[in-house]
Amino acid sequence: MSRRRYAFVGTGHRAQMYFDSLLGAHNAVGVPVALCDTNPTRVEYYQRLFTAAGGSGPLPVYPAERYAAMLRETRPDAVVVTSVDATHADYAVHALDNGVGAIVEKPLTTDAEGCARISEAARRSSAPLVVTFNYRYSPRNSAVKRLLSEGAIGRVTAVHFEWVLDTVHGADYFRRWHREKANSGGLFVHKASHHFDLVNWWLDDTADVVTAHGGLRFYGDAEPPAERAPFGMDLAADPRLNALYGGAARDDGYHRDQDVFGPGVTIEDTMAALVRYRRGAVLTYSLVAYAPWEGYRVSITGTGGRLELEVVERSSVPAGDASELVRWKAVDPSAVDDGNADQVRASGTTLLVQRHWSAAEEVALPDAGPGHGGGDRLLLDDLFQPGARADPLGRAAGWLDGVRAVLVGAAANESMARGGEPVRVQLPGVEEAA
Repeated sequence: MSRRRYAFVGTGHRAQMYFDSLLGAHNAVGVPVALCDTNPTRVEYYQRLFTAAGGSGPLPVYPAERYAAMLRETRPDAVVVTSVDATHADYAVHALDNGVGAIVEKPLTTDAEGCARISEAARRSSAPLVVTFNYRYSPRNSAVKRLLSEGAIGRVTAVHFEWVLDTVHGADYFRRWHREKANSGGLFVHKASHHFDLVNWWLDDTADVVTAHGGLRFYGDAEPPAERAPFGMDLAADPRLNALYGGAARDDGYHRDQDVFGPGVTIEDTMAALVRYRRGAVLTYSLVAYAPWEGYRVSITGTGGRLELEVVERSSVPAGDASELVRWKAVDPSAVDDGNADQVRASGTTLLVQRHWSAAEEVALPDAGPGHGGGDRLLLDDLFQPGARADPLGRAAGWLDGVRAVLVGAAANESMARGGEPVRVQLPGVEEAA
């Protein structure tokens, strides 16, 4: 069987998980064939990875403006899109229109207009589009889906979802290009699309109306805290990040280690939303990006009882240079050993189910392992060996799942801009494709 060919669009931090997988665990089924980026220094980093893994010769390199030529000349089966969020729609649409599949890092895009363009392209193309919602694959989140599908708490009527980002992971969004809403859609899209997708998937339903409030309450240059030192980042202290971004700033002026309390932040760090679903369930959602611990709490109430999930990914953050902690830990917070397992808030996961007229029961969960609660490895298997195993929970996410998640965040952004007015989630033509 010939190996599938993958071109990479965007050679920053996030691309490496997929790139390494094709050089290692999934090398027998797939291979990188081209790199496309705006920055030659970052491209060179990936060339070194390819050579170190035994790749034959340098990979063909294309600047962003020659993306179409890359598709034509290297003939990939799919492109892996890990570029700036606001560019996802352009790359995905062009790939689909040329019969090339797309693997798109979440969020699928940043606004309703991008959703419409991708939806139209997906309907007229036979090429597949996959969105990398790795949190679906985390055993704890999959367990929630299984319990709800089995009717463990009856028909779901209400969901409360609280996500807290700490002063390592949360702060990092305010150092990077994500700090500008034009690039990322803000955390209601870039980060919360993960969470809205989980709720959409758990409920097997679509959001109908969204009301939201939020603002910049901690980061930015309005009123920085007196103690700013722990938020500083010495990029040179991390060889990997420095190789990707330190010298790369000479090429395009992008600085990975911007001041989280400096000017130019246009995203929110404190947000809350109320979402009504089409079959009647309601979601209350909140996110803060400057908590002293990291994790999430989900409470799902139904006509037959209640399910409660609590995940403490990191119970505290030690003071010190942020560069010591960010690295890969920003992607997988649980990779930081906080040393506080014996304290009041221990890192770990608890899943409880309590049916009416019964005592609460704890649900045993398998050892999750690293990488987004154990989800990354399973996601990579599905991406590069699709159909190799059964998917009874429907964890593989397509373009419609990506659209439905982004539209909740986009509606929340619109509601905030309109002073908290309710905004209906709609995109003509999408639901007919479901």
